[in-house]
Amino acid sequence: MSRRGFWIVILAIAFACVGLAIFRGAGCAGSHEMDAAQPSSSTAASVAPTFAPTIENSGRPAGSTPEGMVWIPGGEFSMGAQDPPDINDEVGMNATKDSRPIHRVYVDGFWMDKTDVTNREFSEFVKATRYVTVAERTPKAEDFPGAPPENLVAGSVVFHPPGHSVLLNDYYQWWTYVHGANWRHPEGPKNSLRGREHFPVVQVAYEDAIAFAKWAGKRLPTEAEWEFAARGGLSGKPFVWGDQFRPGGKWMANTYQGRFPVKDSGDDGHVGISQVGLYPPNGYGLYDMAGDVWQWVSDWYRPDYYERFAATNSVVRNPLGPMSSFDPDEPDQPKRVMRGGSFLCTDQYCSRYMVGTRGKGEVSTGTNHLGFRCVEGVPHP
Repeated sequence: MSRRGFWIVILAIAFACVGLAIFRGAGCAGSHEMDAAQPSSSTAASVAPTFAPTIENSGRPAGSTPEGMVWIPGGEFSMGAQDPPDINDEVGMNATKDSRPIHRVYVDGFWMDKTDVTNREFSEFVKATRYVTVAERTPKAEDFPGAPPENLVAGSVVFHPPGHSVLLNDYYQWWTYVHGANWRHPEGPKNSLRGREHFPVVQVAYEDAIAFAKWAGKRLPTEAEWEFAARGGLSGKPFVWGDQFRPGGKWMANTYQGRFPVKDSGDDGHVGISQVGLYPPNGYGLYDMAGDVWQWVSDWYRPDYYERFAATNSVVRNPLGPMSSFDPDEPDQPKRVMRGGSFLCTDQYCSRYMVGTRGKGEVSTGTNHLGFRCVEGVPHP
């Protein structure tokens, strides 16, 4: 659910609200053109209808490893999600048609943060720059004509379990616009970051993530870079760690147990968000590439993007995403892709902790289950 969407409901403005960033996200109507990274004509290979092996680049750049980052070799891989497994739902894997067909992609090597950006790191950025996040800014009266001044209060969107069984067709039952919710107070003004210095920063809109990345001399990953890194050298596996959700009975990510959205039983050791780096890393040494919090990537969202690549029958090199976003369900708001799922993902409602699946979020919206991590490219000689 978007920040603006809640204001639309609160102020009774007569147009559709923005959908939930993960489950019902939308994008603005835009061009149907591809981005500048067109399919390579020099790499003659057929698009794989199923997963083919990952072909990693050899070597790595000279010099020391940037602090807190790991080298991702890049190379050619099969991008996209598996066909739906035996999961009895209509909004999990069975609703991920936008992550198909599987197609071959090449990405150059790059450095990537080992973990999501933490509250401590974001605090350093804010202290150095005096940056004010979107959720901390008071809504402007001109953006909401006719709104009572007392309703123009800064805030953001927070998950609140309803406390009783509900149908899963109305996410207003578990998402609430909370005055005073922001990165410093992820669940609202009574909540603080004390003891959460090493938790992922959340309640960050897309422009907040971009601002941090620029300050740090980095950038957000493209969707293709993110998926190559998440797979950790594996090909066609449903999870970033392999074939089984709980290999040997071991929890591998912070996800939702219990009855969604009523009660997270915390069987994995956590109710809600958890500290970064508590679960085993993937094959490239990256932590939390599934579950805990969603991660912004730089691509605009549109559901037909993969179909366009597959139709070229070529390996796509370093794709940057489409030139604009579009979601036929809600065509009026700009959306960027998000990856990895969160602590709210469950096979009862959203199984997008499965690698290759896609989320989408309205760019001005942060929530208490959405963060980011950064990458750093290597200059070409």
